[in-house]
Amino acid sequence: MAPKYKDGEVVVAFSGKWISWAHTVVAYSAFLGALLTGLSLHYQKIVQNEYYGYPQEWFPSVSATIGDRYPERSVFQLFIAITSGPRFALVFLWYILTARPNSTLPKFVVGVGLFRTVTCGGWTYVTSTDDHAWHDIFMISYLVATVPWTLGCLAIAPNNAKSLQYRKFFAGCFFGTLVPLIYFFIQHKVHKVAGAYTIYAFFEWALVLFDVSFDAVTVIDFENFEIVVKDIRGLSRGDSSSIADATREKEKNTVIGNVLDQKFRWSEAIDAVADIYHGFVFWSTLTSLGLVVWYFPLWHMGLSGYEAFVMSSISPFLLGVGPLRSIVIRNIRVVHLLSLTGLLGHLITSPTLRLCAVGFGVSMSCLAWSATWYAERRDIRRLENRIFAWSVGLIASSIAKFAFFTNNPIWPIMHAPNGGWNNLGLVLAVLAVLRSTRVVTTTGSASDVSGKSKGSSLLSSLGLAGLFFGMHTLLSDSSTMISWVWEGYPVRGPIAANGVLTITAMCVGLCLGHVYPEVVTMRTRYLVTAVGAFLVTAFSNWLGYLGALLLACFMMSLAPPLLSSAAHRSPGTTFGLAFLFYNFMVLAHVWTVAYAFVPGGPLLREHTDYVMTVTVLLLGAGVLTSSEIGLPSKTRGRTRRSGRFGGAYHVYIVGLLELIAISVAYLRFPTNDYVSYHKDDKIVTAGIWTVHFSLDNDMWSSEHRMRDVIRELEVDVMGLLETDTQRIIMGNRDMTQFLAEDLGMYADFGPGPNKHTWGCALLSKFPILNSTHHLLPSPAGELAPAIHATIDAYGTLMDVFLFHSGQEEDPEDRRLQSEYLAKLMHASPRPKILLSYLVTKPLEGNYNTYVGEKSGMKDIDPSDWDRWCEYILYKGLKRTGYARVSRSTITDTEIQLGKFQIGQPENDYERINEDQVPEGLRFPSLFRGEGVRGHRYHVFDEPRYFK
Repeated sequence: MAPKYKDGEVVVAFSGKWISWAHTVVAYSAFLGALLTGLSLHYQKIVQNEYYGYPQEWFPSVSATIGDRYPERSVFQLFIAITSGPRFALVFLWYILTARPNSTLPKFVVGVGLFRTVTCGGWTYVTSTDDHAWHDIFMISYLVATVPWTLGCLAIAPNNAKSLQYRKFFAGCFFGTLVPLIYFFIQHKVHKVAGAYTIYAFFEWALVLFDVSFDAVTVIDFENFEIVVKDIRGLSRGDSSSIADATREKEKNTVIGNVLDQKFRWSEAIDAVADIYHGFVFWSTLTSLGLVVWYFPLWHMGLSGYEAFVMSSISPFLLGVGPLRSIVIRNIRVVHLLSLTGLLGHLITSPTLRLCAVGFGVSMSCLAWSATWYAERRDIRRLENRIFAWSVGLIASSIAKFAFFTNNPIWPIMHAPNGGWNNLGLVLAVLAVLRSTRVVTTTGSASDVSGKSKGSSLLSSLGLAGLFFGMHTLLSDSSTMISWVWEGYPVRGPIAANGVLTITAMCVGLCLGHVYPEVVTMRTRYLVTAVGAFLVTAFSNWLGYLGALLLACFMMSLAPPLLSSAAHRSPGTTFGLAFLFYNFMVLAHVWTVAYAFVPGGPLLREHTDYVMTVTVLLLGAGVLTSSEIGLPSKTRGRTRRSGRFGGAYHVYIVGLLELIAISVAYLRFPTNDYVSYHKDDKIVTAGIWTVHFSLDNDMWSSEHRMRDVIRELEVDVMGLLETDTQRIIMGNRDMTQFLAEDLGMYADFGPGPNKHTWGCALLSKFPILNSTHHLLPSPAGELAPAIHATIDAYGTLMDVFLFHSGQEEDPEDRRLQSEYLAKLMHASPRPKILLSYLVTKPLEGNYNTYVGEKSGMKDIDPSDWDRWCEYILYKGLKRTGYARVSRSTITDTEIQLGKFQIGQPENDYERINEDQVPEGLRFPSLFRGEGVRGHRYHVFDEPRYFK
């Protein structure tokens, strides 16, 4: 007979641990049942992947096992459906066990737990075959939510040594498994290593086991729970204490202790969001200035006079005038609102007026932020939060560019037709400024600006200049330093999707400098930054990228102390000089590549190492003087501990931004399953195009227009010239990321920005087996970049050479380059194509070095006399067609195309009509006549075909 209590009769009573046991057993049954079923019925099919099958691959991945095959999928879905009941009960019991008055963390954790449960159902019942996009959304959401669920459970777990030990073990195994999992996935997907997917599969299964095991530990926690069903309404709660309670007693005077102990306040959370978005707008505006300035020398082919707008940022000098300083600080909201004119560029069609709007916006933005930091110097908590929000704004800007293929969606070169979010960005900016500037401390704004601070204002301004420049040139885009260390195929270092690691390093470094400044001394952080700068400058591939991560982490950690120190000094001198020296550094790093067009250029020719060294020395000057100012550490600690830590929500947002970055990285990882346009005919359509740094004639970003015409022309191999935009003056962009991922092509970025060329990049529908970057002899003029790539075209190894020669003004350079490239091409025994910018007339001068016995190459059409820059040459292939397509307003140079048939002998120059050409060997008819969007067959007004 069931026991009776005074408040009712018990119908059923059982231990809460059986909820955990039910969840664990049924969850394991779902996965293992599907695995055993698959191994029994479809073994060779489920171990097969896109590259290899049995026996190279002999164990199936989780996704292959639980995918679309019957009955494996049905077994899995059946048991997952049964699991949902115990799962919801487990999450609910966990909340009961850990809930405490005035604590928001258990509520957050239970919310994440419910979210994970729902998204698990999403990717289980919506397969990739049903809807690939939604399947990925559910899967990514589930994986991302696993991080806060695991860490949250550890933070609020009951004070039970045994369960805590198990949780830490399984959590460590789970996160530790991610490293080899990602490594072997890259070995499979990028390097196509036989057997790598099988090893990846074992780690994937381990991940599942550890994930379920982590939740299975609740068996220990729920032992003291008894679940009772009575015949009347009743409620029973145990007195649960969490490890956070004990920890909080020891850490109540620490930042983390205050965070865990606080009550959630919507107003302060919104303040944090507004502050960070305000910082995001600053960095979006500042990083856009170089782009709109660059447009003018680009089209003038030399200095235009508009370069003076680079100095827009020195407006903080106005703060050196007392009355003006008082006016600015008392009207700080108005000044911040005026800075938003930099976001109005998308509404202005005139490039000159757009530049004026952006220049004014940058001027007001630098003035407003400098005045804000100075005005709030007396309130350490508010000052630190302002600095932290401004720094997180850079991270947010970098993540936005990561998500939008290195373009910021609110830049003035963006608008709706090319993917811009300008209107939304402007509305949010206005709201953020109004919220962020509700309260600004103005005490002492008109006086007390000098003589009361130790150290040197000059050294402080030098430190800020190094910080501003380093953050802008190296950290404003997550792929910039990846391009520094890129050396071509086979892949031996990071790719663009690994930019999430750069962002992670930035987040960790900023939190280190802001939340735990005492953990690593400033001088140690500076020394590690210097080591990172050396490694990324001197080495390539993963070693160089290790330096990049160290630099990203520890440079960000220097931002809070350097800015806090500067805020206590004369604002006009400190911030004015800082932005002036920053501008000198911007010009210097452009001079390293533009030396042929600027005064004094040869002094910095090809010396990025000089620029990096000066950057590190500038940071050192700031570190040297910043330690001499500010509150003593004990006073600072008491100030932080008094009341509530104001930056907690800022830290939460950093965590959220990191999760977004991880999601973007997952979505952007290359699939490497690309297919050519005419595989049945074994046709390779190759093209050459000088794209003017993806900035069109009207100052709009041109990647979307480039993508459309390349796709419509059905180009399999495209050589792009003037592509290196990984500099401040060009926005720290990489057009190849968008083009490659949207067109489904492999990409070689070419020589990085530290190689001091204007860039060349190769896109290919065919796997790039090997690629080598060359810098051709250029004793007088600018460096000439080249790529020598070997691709696998329909099972035939074929070489593709991409080359941009020197300028017309440097004939000796061009002669030496022609001999170098001719020798390089002649040494290759494989069929080959040259996609080039030669600067020569047909049949004259250096043309006869590129074409003929020295190189072994043939001209695609020697009868085409109307050429000067772009040429297509070939050897060992049947050339079937040749076309020239007008540029529209994308750039100043046409597109040249050649069609080649693999496996056929070379042919002569006898031309035939299009009606004699098989359909699969023809150029698209879309570009005949008037063409489309300004692109048409021109010069000959139609393609040429050869017998």
